[in-house]
Amino acid sequence: MITYPEMNPIAFHIGPLAVHWYGLMYLFGFFGCWGLLVLRIKKSTFPRGFRVEQVSDILFYAALGVILGGRIGYILFYAWPNFVAHPWILFQIWQGGMSFHGGLIGVIIAIWFYARKIGKSLIEITDFIAPVVPIGLGAGRIGNFINGELWGRVTDVPWAMVFPQADLLPRHPSQLYEFLLEGVLLFIILWIFSQKLRPRWAVSGLFLLCYGLFRFVIEFFREPDAQIGYIAWGWLTKGQLLSLPMMIVGILMLVWAYRGKCPAIRSSSVKHKV
Repeated sequence: MITYPEMNPIAFHIGPLAVHWYGLMYLFGFFGCWGLLVLRIKKSTFPRGFRVEQVSDILFYAALGVILGGRIGYILFYAWPNFVAHPWILFQIWQGGMSFHGGLIGVIIAIWFYARKIGKSLIEITDFIAPVVPIGLGAGRIGNFINGELWGRVTDVPWAMVFPQADLLPRHPSQLYEFLLEGVLLFIILWIFSQKLRPRWAVSGLFLLCYGLFRFVIEFFREPDAQIGYIAWGWLTKGQLLSLPMMIVGILMLVWAYRGKCPAIRSSSVKHKV
């Protein structure tokens, strides 16, 4: 068993303001995504007329989608009975409670509005940003680990950890599993895949398929939400149920893309002015 390196969730103070590591991880993810998207434009590895100044706008809309969609999704998927009894919990974000699947829906809606604004299709933008999304996902999971939250199930594996916020039982460090799969591995897959000429929908479809698959697998090691537990057959979790549509839609998008239904992205040899 490995000793959990219990850390102070507060990184530092600016006067009376406490700056948390979790917030810094999101900030790191934001700037990491921004830097890589700018690099893609300057290196012309993703041609479709994107300009550097549009990257900040895209990420701003995406951030709004993550915050609003993540919070609303958590209420709808994980805390509906509590919300019905206490509607004001929707605004108590300082108490925690964000849903990735809700955040994904929020990002899609927000990006759709921005795509209409600049005269592009939704899929053009999602194919553009999908390869860098794992940077933000991975950073968020490190934030979860620092906070000692979203711990795994009880286990006897040699690398098990005791999370004081849970109990004194050894558990899977599932936050690190998610960091490695949803962050590192997913980034490598999408980054390499998107470097070559791909038909439209393919990159977005691969993101949905791989994230859904990785999340479904990791849920076998992650402790189910206490207020929900298992929802079927003594093993199916809400996270797995929400990941199934992602995998199905991802497969359909890849089939649609590679059956010649979608135009191929143009060669990346064309340089764009920035």
